[in-house]
Amino acid sequence: MSRADTHVAVLKGGWSPEREVSLSSGRECAKALRQAGFKVTEVDVDRAIAGKLEAMHPDVCFNALHGPVGEDGTIQGVLNVLGIPYTHSGVRASAVAMDKPTAKDVFSRLGLRCPGGKVVTLDAFEAGHPMEPPYVIKPIDQGSSVGVHIVREGDNYRPTGEDWTFGDRVLVEPFIDGRELTVAVLDGKPLEVTEITSSRGFYDYEAKYAPGGSIHLLPAPVPASIRTEALEMARRAHEALGCRGVSRCDFRYDDTKSDPGTLYLLEINTQPGMTPTSLVPEQAAFRGISFPELVARMVEGAQCDY
Repeated sequence: MSRADTHVAVLKGGWSPEREVSLSSGRECAKALRQAGFKVTEVDVDRAIAGKLEAMHPDVCFNALHGPVGEDGTIQGVLNVLGIPYTHSGVRASAVAMDKPTAKDVFSRLGLRCPGGKVVTLDAFEAGHPMEPPYVIKPIDQGSSVGVHIVREGDNYRPTGEDWTFGDRVLVEPFIDGRELTVAVLDGKPLEVTEITSSRGFYDYEAKYAPGGSIHLLPAPVPASIRTEALEMARRAHEALGCRGVSRCDFRYDDTKSDPGTLYLLEINTQPGMTPTSLVPEQAAFRGISFPELVARMVEGAQCDY
């Protein structure tokens, strides 16, 4: 089937905390897919999405959703039932990657260095710090640094039912000093290493998506051995979970205590951002892959879990 005859439904929006980012990703991907020659319909996902897609009969769905439902295997399961091929990873890889403690366990068993940590309940914070500061608090199943907080010495922050809307379980990890690195993987091949810096002091949600919120150094100015290790760790993480299409691994590189330093795999993202400030399109362009070509390759590699 030619591109002109291929009807692509771009799924965007949804109702997760990352709705606005998804809307932006969806708009950009739809624009690029039209430039690549596809017939495109943009779909703002709600709870009636199955009926909408049955009536529409698209040939492929481009998944531009972020966060729960779009990134945790839910929408992937719906598309499997409907028999509509879709971009990015399938149900199992999506579900495991989104559950940070489970993904960390898989990576650690494979010898991929991850920060230590533990899952605690909200009640555990009533007795004091669950570990010595500084440490990082994370929801177990959100992306884009949603809900992440660094607790430093003297910080009295505690997640409570009033300001914590991510369930009773909390992932607590030791804070790793150093630098933020990321690697995109496309069709099983790592692209490059980017270093991310931010004047905010932490690569949080705003730094990720606000124009000027972060500075991307591509390629990252790191030792050759660290670059090689980051590329290989990202490839192995992508492969270990059975990811498809595009994924992105985030790392912390601690070069404060030794030379060349120590690299830690933080997490893998199966639905990385595809906005004007996003990292994956930048790395693809660095490798000579334009944004329209990138999304076209993702559509042409779309499939269901069978």
